[in-house]
Amino acid sequence: MRAYVRGVLIVLAAFEVLLGLWLSIVPKTFYDRVPTVNWTPPYSDHLFHDFGGASLGLGIVLTAAAIRFDRFLTVVSLIAYLAYAGPHLFFHLGHLEGDEPVLSAGLAVVLGLMVVLPLTALAAARRMT
Repeated sequence: MRAYVRGVLIVLAAFEVLLGLWLSIVPKTFYDRVPTVNWTPPYSDHLFHDFGGASLGLGIVLTAAAIRFDRFLTVVSLIAYLAYAGPHLFFHLGHLEGDEPVLSAGLAVVLGLMVVLPLTALAAARRMT
């Protein structure tokens, strides 16, 4: 189970660091190229830069948890990630585009996994010594 928890931390950290860098460096390309993002216009450069910084911060905390790998930091980092991923999932479930069923279904699955993976890792991490 420890390998699973560390693996989830590494995957989430890598995703958040890459996302944060992308949004911090060229945020408009994220809005223009990622399917579904432009479903809620208008584009805000300020908002996307801030989101990039927040993603980088979360990625750093997840990276620290994967490296240090103690129970407290692991649990806190997973809860912090879920504080973002849970509301993100529920927002998108309430804002699916009816004329884009494939994208809507894919988005729901991916965002669901972004909640299920850290939840299962959190359950396993709470039993770590």
